[in-house]
Amino acid sequence: MRSFLSGLGWLPRPLAIGIGHAVGRIAYRASRRLRQTGERNLKLAFPEMSERERERILRGCFDNLGRQLGEFSQFSKLNAETLRQLVDCEGLEHLAAAQARGRGAIIFTAHLGAWELLSLAVSGFGYPSSVLVRRIDNPKVERLVEQTRTRFGNRTIDKRAAALSMMRTLRAGERLGLLIDTNMLAHEGIFVDFFGTPASTTFITAKLALRTEAAVIPVFAPWDEQRQRFVLHIGAPLHFERTGHEAEDVRQLTALLTKVVEDYVRRYPDQWLWIHKRWRTRPAGEPDIYQEAV
Repeated sequence: MRSFLSGLGWLPRPLAIGIGHAVGRIAYRASRRLRQTGERNLKLAFPEMSERERERILRGCFDNLGRQLGEFSQFSKLNAETLRQLVDCEGLEHLAAAQARGRGAIIFTAHLGAWELLSLAVSGFGYPSSVLVRRIDNPKVERLVEQTRTRFGNRTIDKRAAALSMMRTLRAGERLGLLIDTNMLAHEGIFVDFFGTPASTTFITAKLALRTEAAVIPVFAPWDEQRQRFVLHIGAPLHFERTGHEAEDVRQLTALLTKVVEDYVRRYPDQWLWIHKRWRTRPAGEPDIYQEAV
């Protein structure tokens, strides 16, 4: 993996991206199980859509992964100037306002567009963050990824022992980056609707926001075909009303966060990670959605 990424990294960016696209197309043809999962997810999310259109979106998903592979190989070349040539940034004032407020900011996003580039871009534009990550099992690959993620001042937090570190980060008035669109085990999540189907979703984001009063800011980095650039969308902080009952507040805020993610997926359907079993955990008594996609 290190040799492959290093080899791509030596190539000019257009060629590295082209090879990444080729790898994505090969993966689409070779990964039958991943295709089955993607097909099941797309049929669940867009039942009214034609099979041909769902296939186009799924191919785009693999193409987006290939692009990310090519882009990731180039990250070691990035500096503040080259980053600005690659990424248009919209809404930076929302991070500035959150910093001035002094209560920390939760930057939440999803596996959409260039999520690995996103944290690098936010820090490159002057707002380094602590990012919650799952450590990669292979320590050599983990070191490579860690070096890339922290180039512009980011810090990573291991999700297996993160609660205290996340709280300290926010109470120090700093920024915390979280991906919130993966399936959670039953004891780790609560069920809120995602594309009209209950999905087990992390409640940590909402709990942290309610207990620290940190700003909750949506940030996404989709590829814009017309501009031929990534666009870092930094949204305004979310506003939500407290009921006075924490469990209900957590549920309502988690549903709101998930709705924001869904809206972005609907805008950029071919850039989301459809091959993830997002609806794997089911409410008690419900059958396995992926029983046939094994």
